[in-house]
Amino acid sequence: MEFGIHLVQQNTTIGECRQLWRWADTAGFTWVDVSDHFYESPMTEKRGPYLECLASLTALAIDTEHVRVGTCVLAMDYRHPAVLANALATIDHLADGRLDVGLGAGWNVQEYEAYGIRFDRIGQRMDRLEEGIHVLRALWEEPVANYAGEYFQLDDALCEPKPLQDRVPIWIGGVGERRTLQLVARYAGGWNAPYLTVADWQRLSGVLDEWCERVGRDPSQIQRDVNLSFHLAADESDRPRAQAHFEEVFGPAGDAFRQRGAIVGTPAEAIDMLADYADAGVDRVNITLRPPWDWDALHAFSSEVIPELSR
Repeated sequence: MEFGIHLVQQNTTIGECRQLWRWADTAGFTWVDVSDHFYESPMTEKRGPYLECLASLTALAIDTEHVRVGTCVLAMDYRHPAVLANALATIDHLADGRLDVGLGAGWNVQEYEAYGIRFDRIGQRMDRLEEGIHVLRALWEEPVANYAGEYFQLDDALCEPKPLQDRVPIWIGGVGERRTLQLVARYAGGWNAPYLTVADWQRLSGVLDEWCERVGRDPSQIQRDVNLSFHLAADESDRPRAQAHFEEVFGPAGDAFRQRGAIVGTPAEAIDMLADYADAGVDRVNITLRPPWDWDALHAFSSEVIPELSR
């Protein structure tokens, strides 16, 4: 099993983020991504800073050499996919071909309403996500792109330079059984599952297998990961601090997130927990970091947990 970092770059500075992903680049991780929001998530007072996703991704691409870099996940409604295609193609050059692109339909209604972005029903948002994937692929992979969709159109459109990679990996994030997992089966190289127990992850992975059979896709072609909120205690004496961080981050939503998927306890407890995910077939666990992160806990995870489960 591999390990990555899903960074929620809120209530922090770009300097702190750069320190984190530069360290992660040689600390046993194979992946670092940034998230795509404008307000704090989960929502608190909605006043804290949130570093923009594509600008942060650009710095991440430049600052690292080894990890795959990406997004988890870009909301298709926040940027026109043709504009997005050009930005991401340039970032793939900055990353020397290490870019993966995570995409989603968008869900944070508070952000939509604050910025005057129309928040349509989920079916329409999923339709735009599917069309946006076609737009990205056309601009990245065709000399001149044309596309006639309900929401997006291309007319002899160019995207130059193309990405360094012949085919940029696309990930789709979410747990919707009827539409999201169908889109994963049809279009994605990876499925990102946020905050699931082992049992829930395994059941949904089985649903994805069923969709692959329906659309004629080999399910082994799709990499599968899970995001788990990170609240590790470096040792037993650090447990109260880790618990306080968990409660600070989630507040009243803590009980729900604890049930859905969070790394709590000591490194030995984390190893036992994560071994169950490995046995279930998870390819990569991404630890979700919400500032302030604890460096002692991160070093313990890197030195004790990752080596044990990467064997």
